[in-house]
Amino acid sequence: MRPGSLHRTLAAVAVIVACAAAALWTATDGLSALTSETARRLAVAREPLPLPRAHLADGRELGAAIRADGRVVLVDFIYTQCESLCTALGSDYQQLQRELRRQGLGDRVRLLSLSFDPERDDPPTLARHQQRLRADPALWQADTIPDPRERTALLSAFGIVVVPDGRGDFVHNAAIHVVDSQGRLRRIHGLGGWRQALADALALR
Repeated sequence: MRPGSLHRTLAAVAVIVACAAAALWTATDGLSALTSETARRLAVAREPLPLPRAHLADGRELGAAIRADGRVVLVDFIYTQCESLCTALGSDYQQLQRELRRQGLGDRVRLLSLSFDPERDDPPTLARHQQRLRADPALWQADTIPDPRERTALLSAFGIVVVPDGRGDFVHNAAIHVVDSQGRLRRIHGLGGWRQALADALALR
């Protein structure tokens, strides 16, 4: 290969590498995030996300209910027929409830499980579910968002993907979401991350 051709080839390769590096930098949020989920968590941590307007089963607006309570809320999304991820979330929330009791933190932090299956998870069904988990209503409530448009917007804001599996159940992801007393999403933690979620909740007060 002639020197001129070699130089042009090397220059072209350098441009391609530079473009790839720039794309990687952008896609990974400055290499801080190697997945879209990690990028989403970093974005929420940097800039709190106000929740979209959504109403609970009793008609209360979710954000207003959180602000009126004055406590930081740890939110997860479940459905009561689930025997996989929701069971793991229930275990995390039982651990959180024990810790709230042990440290006397019930006036600062509470737990909220929101069902994305309101057709089956009516208030009596949710109440039975909570009883099975020995949930203390003063610390851990369960509710749902009946309006499908509001529910879809809320799931999207929290980054929860719910797909019917064709057999009456759902495939979905799971996380523990820290919502401050102003009704803003502040932190997101995966399954098993309940200790850090609680620490973040306490740091917000």
